[in-house]
Amino acid sequence: MFHFALKNILFYKGRSLTTFILTFISTMLFIVYVSMMDGSHDSMLKNSLKVYGSAIEVYHKNYRDLGGNEYLIKDVKTIENKLSKIEGIQLFSSRYETYGLLSFKDFSTASMVVGVNPQKELELSELKNALTSGEYLKNDGQNCIYIGKGVASKLKVEVSDEISFIGGASDNSFAADIFRVCGVFKTGLFEFDSSAAFVSKEYFDTLMLSQNKASYITVKVDDLEDVDRINSEIEQALNDENLESLTWKTLMKTMVEAMEVDSIFGYVSLALFLTVIFFVIMIYGFINVSSRIKEFGILRCIGLSKTRIFSLLFYEIFILSSLAIVMATPIAGYICHYYSVNPIIIEGIAEMYKDYGIVSDELPFSFNLFTISWNVLVVLVLNILSIVYPFMYVYSFGPIEASKHV
Repeated sequence: MFHFALKNILFYKGRSLTTFILTFISTMLFIVYVSMMDGSHDSMLKNSLKVYGSAIEVYHKNYRDLGGNEYLIKDVKTIENKLSKIEGIQLFSSRYETYGLLSFKDFSTASMVVGVNPQKELELSELKNALTSGEYLKNDGQNCIYIGKGVASKLKVEVSDEISFIGGASDNSFAADIFRVCGVFKTGLFEFDSSAAFVSKEYFDTLMLSQNKASYITVKVDDLEDVDRINSEIEQALNDENLESLTWKTLMKTMVEAMEVDSIFGYVSLALFLTVIFFVIMIYGFINVSSRIKEFGILRCIGLSKTRIFSLLFYEIFILSSLAIVMATPIAGYICHYYSVNPIIIEGIAEMYKDYGIVSDELPFSFNLFTISWNVLVVLVLNILSIVYPFMYVYSFGPIEASKHV
């Protein structure tokens, strides 16, 4: 039946060519679209982590829910020693967050003030790249403060102005100091820019009496796909019921849910496209089979079974689909791989993206062999299913009736 199917494919050139083209185009578009959608989600996640987030964060339990100095991490050095022994961790750093009052002349605003390691933050976040005026923090322990654009606007301050800070130290005593504005940043995340300020942790620890203490420890991993395994090893290494290690999936739950919803709508749109392709292929197959009723009637009269008739139609669609898929998959795969290595750059609108909280103007694709494989399988299955109704229709005629069909 395989050789018979080949002859039919060559004989019915119009139908064969149409089926081939439709399958080729649908395979190409399916693979490229899914790659672009997955790539945009990966980019969205990485961009969000770049601003100030992280793949994993280690907290004292209840700190995220209740806050307060009683829930600070008390022995940072011991925990960092344990983290340094875990494979897959690229970098980690402790941060000390507190809220206080910043004032300049007649203006005041509440702000989150964070003590960070400026050098490590170069790799952990996009804080330096978000600089709009002045300079980034230094590790020399000076009373330099790096503030968001919104904070600067509320206080009406500029670079080199001095602002006062009043807050609570880690032992619940009052802490106060005068900071010099060394730089202003703008990430595009409006709430963050309007409420965040950063100082060197070395200097801040002296003011807040927070040596060897931290609000949390942020962890950067080599591969986000490996984050669950690394997090599990961190929990085992900590072995402390008072500490918890959370991945970005928990820390950024809202974004994860948003990406899931976006994926659902993306796949719904894709399903509609594939449904249209499926029915188009089925209609062409139906037209072709309808014109061959007499042929099938004669084949049944000479003893061809129902199974062999179906096998003939199956081989015809399988050969055409396989040929189209084999030709389309390498091309689509190359496109996905190329744009995963060399993302599409949307030039000229980087600043507009930044205003919406996107810190990169790249549109990368995702190159994943497993994803490409199931994309191809879906197209092949849909094409094979497209012959079911035409087969049922042709078999609704009896052998004699079909052989006399005009």
